[in-house]
Amino acid sequence: MTLRRFSSRTHRLDKSFLAEQLKGALSYRRIAGYFTSSLFEVAHEWLESIPDVKIVCNVDIHPDDLKVAQCREAKMLGRWNANAIEAEALLNRDRYRRLDAFLQQHGQAIRVAPDSVCGFVHGKAGVIERADGRKVGFIGSMNETRSGWQHHYEILWEDDSPDGVAWIEAEFDYLWNAAKPLPESVCKEVRRRSRRHEIRLDDVVDDDSIAPAALIESPLYREGMSLQPWQQGFVTECLKHYRDYGFVRLLLADEVGLGKTLSLATAALALCLLNEKENRRRKPMIIFAPATLCEQWQTELLDKLGIPTARWQTTKKVWLDSNERAISPAGAEHIAACPLRIGIVSTGLMMRDSNEKQHLLDLSYGLVILDEAHKARSRQGFGKNAGEPNELLGFITAIAARADHVLLGTATPIQTTPEDLWDLVRVLHQGKGNFVLGNDYARWHKPAEVLPILSGEQEVTDLASAWELLRSPLPPVNSTADNPVRQLYSAIRQDLGLSTRQFEAGRLADLDIGTRQDFELELDRRVANASFFQRENPFVRHVVLRKRTTLEEAGLLKCVGVDVHPDVNRVKDIHAFYALFEGLAVRTDEHFREAYNEARLFGKVLGKRGKGGGFMKNLMQQRICSSLVAGINTATALLEGRTLHEESDDMEEDVALQTDEERAVLELLLHRLKQITVDPKYEAVLHYLVNEGWLEHGCIIFSQYYDTARWLADALAARFPDEALGLYAGAGRSRLYQKDDSVGIERETLKIMVAEHKIRIMVATDAACEGLNLQTLGALINVDLPWNPTKLEQRIGRIKRFGQVRDSVDMLNLVNEQTVDEKVYERLSERMRDKFNLFGSLPDTIKDEWIEDIETLDEKMDQYIDAQKRATGFDLRYNAHLSTSDKDWRDCSNVLSQRDFGTLMREGWEK
Repeated sequence: MTLRRFSSRTHRLDKSFLAEQLKGALSYRRIAGYFTSSLFEVAHEWLESIPDVKIVCNVDIHPDDLKVAQCREAKMLGRWNANAIEAEALLNRDRYRRLDAFLQQHGQAIRVAPDSVCGFVHGKAGVIERADGRKVGFIGSMNETRSGWQHHYEILWEDDSPDGVAWIEAEFDYLWNAAKPLPESVCKEVRRRSRRHEIRLDDVVDDDSIAPAALIESPLYREGMSLQPWQQGFVTECLKHYRDYGFVRLLLADEVGLGKTLSLATAALALCLLNEKENRRRKPMIIFAPATLCEQWQTELLDKLGIPTARWQTTKKVWLDSNERAISPAGAEHIAACPLRIGIVSTGLMMRDSNEKQHLLDLSYGLVILDEAHKARSRQGFGKNAGEPNELLGFITAIAARADHVLLGTATPIQTTPEDLWDLVRVLHQGKGNFVLGNDYARWHKPAEVLPILSGEQEVTDLASAWELLRSPLPPVNSTADNPVRQLYSAIRQDLGLSTRQFEAGRLADLDIGTRQDFELELDRRVANASFFQRENPFVRHVVLRKRTTLEEAGLLKCVGVDVHPDVNRVKDIHAFYALFEGLAVRTDEHFREAYNEARLFGKVLGKRGKGGGFMKNLMQQRICSSLVAGINTATALLEGRTLHEESDDMEEDVALQTDEERAVLELLLHRLKQITVDPKYEAVLHYLVNEGWLEHGCIIFSQYYDTARWLADALAARFPDEALGLYAGAGRSRLYQKDDSVGIERETLKIMVAEHKIRIMVATDAACEGLNLQTLGALINVDLPWNPTKLEQRIGRIKRFGQVRDSVDMLNLVNEQTVDEKVYERLSERMRDKFNLFGSLPDTIKDEWIEDIETLDEKMDQYIDAQKRATGFDLRYNAHLSTSDKDWRDCSNVLSQRDFGTLMREGWEK
């Protein structure tokens, strides 16, 4: 038995120790420090021939994150991609090739141990079993890197005593058994970097490679995340339409919470790059979204895809970048000269007359996206304008006629009747999209004629009638995955001499008799109990719909339950609960009830303006139902003579006091509010955080108003001074609190702190919630109730996602008693009993007119739900796109230069 000591001052450690011990060795056990790309760079040539290699590495990942495989992969990739890839991958390509070869040869030879097990691994050690069967242990300071073995000052002790070897093996075994396998995605990234090559856009070989080439090193992928299979599938569908039709016309109708924004944004990126590759004129690319979502769009495109965009500021009439800086001159005419490749404009501006509308109608577009597209619809009711398009539908119909590609997005394409869907599909049919519904005489334009066919109530068996439905529009051969139908379409085109881009067929009599017989056979064949025209119709071809339950059944989404509160049956402290709640509502005092009555009176006084009052009549009710502070701040601003710019999902409006009556009511309202010493919602939040233990799970608290979010963040920071607390808001208003102080902070930093379990309380506004992943938190509080159930679904989607370690998360909805919010919530709560799919078929918005008479609210929602059920007769079968394409985007090694990509996206509009 010998004990030998080595120092890099006197020995070449790689030559005097590694070379001597590893050559011909039988096994190698190593505690190696952090996993890096240079792992085994020095020892590779000797390790290559060793049959049994096991290395345990350190990784800075919270133990909760290690429990979930997807989360573990994302965390490790995010850590690894923290530094710039371009130069590092180029300079160390050989290193990656060696590491890739080692990983492929030795399989799961590497495991990673969390900080909770080992902290930072300073103790580096290993055991080598030599060719003669003798074991040698060693302990030293060096990492398994070239620098560790060759360049740094390091010391190493060699010990071949049985006791010494056994001691090291015991330490290794403990770490190895506590560790997790190196994720496959990390191995893939090693392989990708070993082949990484920057290319120009012109060098992209096929269309399907263009999106991964641009995105594989985007912020989304660098953080270890990726597009979900159904999102990638939508991009694939867009590219297929591009090849089949030359122009893309699609309605994305995925259910709430499935990431429509990212799907649409990625498709926009792919189409933009294809346009550039083909050297087409750089036509404007524009996104229309409700005012409340415009900032979300801008943030998500930048934070996830690395795409800078400009957002039109309606009041100042300038284009803003993501930092709220004006990047254009002021004036309505400048809306037609966006300084970046993609511009984002509020649909509220298009719901009324404006100079900007006409300027936009003078342009032609490369791509138009309309989010929340169901707001573009025909007017309902029985008045003189019933059946006519509303302002938004009229506008987007005209814009679509001037666009190459049109993408519409909505989770609720059918609001009241199935005919609502035609409003949107007719938008797709405009201009270059005239292949969508066929010629002007095609039956697909007439819902009354084809709805019975689509729903299965009527089956088409007559060949002549069937031909009239099929011939216009004649589908492309590749429009279906059903092989017999593909063969039929191909035969029809051959018989009639039609090219791939012709979508009008001639006479049935001109078809070969064999083709007609095949057509008759297809009419008789049913698939999944669906008739031919239920499966093959323009709606299946141009509407993409995926449902949450389908994705859960396919194993693509985890079923995370949601326990809805307040619920007396779920509380620990029942006496404290009853002191705070009356049924489903927060108890209030007489001062609040008087203030609420004044808020209702203020709405009635505003309503005297007629049309000018608009949705503003509910302004103060919604503000004080959010928080006392929101009510006080709004009333104070109006009384000081300020004009408030208010935005709803449907429109934008400026409000300022106009009459002495308005001022008198508001002054009394403000007086009532100031009599209330403590906001009861704050006490309810504290009860759940402390008494019910939600702080231990981590909690996100949402409000639709910044005033409420800021007040609550300030109050909770004072209550929990030792907690790091985040305020996540838009327009540079995010903050980090601790120890009675706070600082302004970037939203991205807050997201990282939550992911690293450094923040357990996050207060956020709706303006910032899209794309926010907070699965490390296990509870959510809605401090106010937006009259928009889809926003509630978006909020719970921040924690109800992969990586959530709880099987059920908790959601608390706070409404004040004896208010319209309480009555609306009573109706909603009855339809929120399914713990895996909270809202399902609820309408996206509780409309103002629905709550004029609260007793009719149930009836209105039931009418909506019945319409949804009737529509499921023609389930828009896009489940084939739940899986990804054959190519795994993470394998993409030919990448577009991020510098060149950024330059391209900063090119302004060309008219």
